[in-house]
Amino acid sequence: MISVVILGNGNVATHLYSAFSKALNINVTQINSRKLSTIPSSDVTIIAVSDDAIRQVSQEIGDRKGLIMHTSGAVDINAIAGKRKGVFYPLQSFTKNAIINFNEIPFCLETSHKDDFNLLENVAKSIGKKIYQIDSEQRKKLHVAAVFVNNFSNHMYTIANDICEKNDVPFEILYPLIEETAKKAQSISPKDAQTGPAKRNDVQTIQNHLEQLNLQQQKIYQLLTKSIQNSIE
Repeated sequence: MISVVILGNGNVATHLYSAFSKALNINVTQINSRKLSTIPSSDVTIIAVSDDAIRQVSQEIGDRKGLIMHTSGAVDINAIAGKRKGVFYPLQSFTKNAIINFNEIPFCLETSHKDDFNLLENVAKSIGKKIYQIDSEQRKKLHVAAVFVNNFSNHMYTIANDICEKNDVPFEILYPLIEETAKKAQSISPKDAQTGPAKRNDVQTIQNHLEQLNLQQQKIYQLLTKSIQNSIE
């Protein structure tokens, strides 16, 4: 039995606690990061707090017994103050009340000592199947890529939804297109899957689109159009 303590009560911490609670080989405890004086001893301590708070929380708990790790995609492993340190980064967007299937989520793992990687891998395998050994530099680049794939693309959905609402068109009409775009990105190169007026250089269509957008939307449309055109030159 592996003992795990999770520090934090945000989205990631909540989902991890729920998943570990169902694992047969894990004994998990969740602690609010504001009550660090009550932390029990454990084989693994997971700091699941905001990126800016990781270093401070790590310093407050000190070099405690066991492996100490954070869950961030953007923070270096050396933000952990202890000697035995690691990163346990589940690459997914977490919403507190959403249903999460950890078997489908990639776990990007890193440890400062080779001997600790097996322990971390066993922890990850207790709730998931997709395990990757990713170092801090790789993880930082991966996190940037994830922002483009998730956060920025979701903002594009928001703009599209605003356009639909403004013109009394149901946003759900775009659902099949959203799904097809995501499927293509997984089956062929995203660059090869690129379609649309920017790729075809349909000047009149691009101009017609710009005339329908507000100033901020026009700037985004023009920037993305230019980026697509530059990528195919």
